Amino acid sequence: MIALARKTLVYEWRRFLPAILAVGFAGLLQLLQAALVLGIFGSASVYITGSSADLWAGYPGTQSVNLGRSIDADVEMRLLMDPAVSKVEPFHWVDADWRGPGDNGGVSVFVSGIDTRPDGLMFSRVLAPELRALLNQPHAVVVDRADLDSLGVNVGDSAIINGQRVRVVGVGHGLRALGGVNILASLATAHDLDTDPGNAGRMTYFVAKLRDGIRPHAVVKRLRGATSFGPYDIWAAKAFARRSQMYWMLDTGAGAAVLFLAGIVFLVGAVITSQTLVAAVVGSVREYATLNALGVGVGALRKVVLEQAFWVGALGLLGSLALGTLLFVIARSYSVPVALSPVAIIACIVLILGLAVVSGLAAMRSLRRADPATLLR
Repeated sequence: MIALARKTLVYEWRRFLPAILAVGFAGLLQLLQAALVLGIFGSASVYITGSSADLWAGYPGTQSVNLGRSIDADVEMRLLMDPAVSKVEPFHWVDADWRGPGDNGGVSVFVSGIDTRPDGLMFSRVLAPELRALLNQPHAVVVDRADLDSLGVNVGDSAIINGQRVRVVGVGHGLRALGGVNILASLATAHDLDTDPGNAGRMTYFVAKLRDGIRPHAVVKRLRGATSFGPYDIWAAKAFARRSQMYWMLDTGAGAAVLFLAGIVFLVGAVITSQTLVAAVVGSVREYATLNALGVGVGALRKVVLEQAFWVGALGLLGSLALGTLLFVIARSYSVPVALSPVAIIACIVLILGLAVVSGLAAMRSLRRADPATLLR
């Protein structure tokens, strides 16, 4: 009967084509939605994932990396005192206002003051060494290429940040932040741009690199609780990145909206696909009735319908993966924040095949019409 299911799909492909397209379109929406969610919310932790630090020290209770508050400079010494730590760097975060040379108006920007040495930890994975070296110039900044239009500048132009004139000395890729524009500068430049007098001599974070073979979680547990260096907390880089992403996905309400939309896409796809499969089964009801009259049980016919639903889902899945890959490449070329992980891809595949199975189960009810008596009408 399995061979019958495949042969029916080949011979009656026009009947099943709408169902294949419906599953493929629903699967494409799921893939693109997952890619956008991971890309958009993943940009909230670009400061962590784009850097090579193993530990982050910041203010206690910080929910996301962009919500940090300044901590005492003595925390740097506490990190350096630990034998597992090989290197410590400060990271100065400044909320600022950008005024470009054009008429774009004010733009909310995040100034990231980093160590500009060639072996610096911050943004080491996304910032080219030659761009890092250019930041040594007074009041030099680097922006993401995709943010040039919103800032209204080109390389070499000057702008005003918090009343201080800066110059764009280069552009990078993969520096975009969630909720604003990320501006990279040296620690000295970021200090000059910080208008909060309470931050004098203080940093937003201290990042640390561990010696080879040392597990971050063991060091985190050891470093926590030293109140003599002022209030601070320690996070492993991966845990802090996940913490930042979960904050934007769940605590801001954006994640609930995405999950609701995913449920709507699944429901609509299931309804359309099931109705298409039902129409295909009803169109072949006389053939099924003939098989039933020849001794083929209803249970075997149900297996045929379920097998057809599986192949409909598989073909729709192949189409959605092919088109999704093409759209993914196009989106990346236009700096659209998209990303996919193996877990997300597997989850989408399971949802698409589950959609086909649910539709097949709904189409099974139409087999009640496959009674041999219908052949006498």
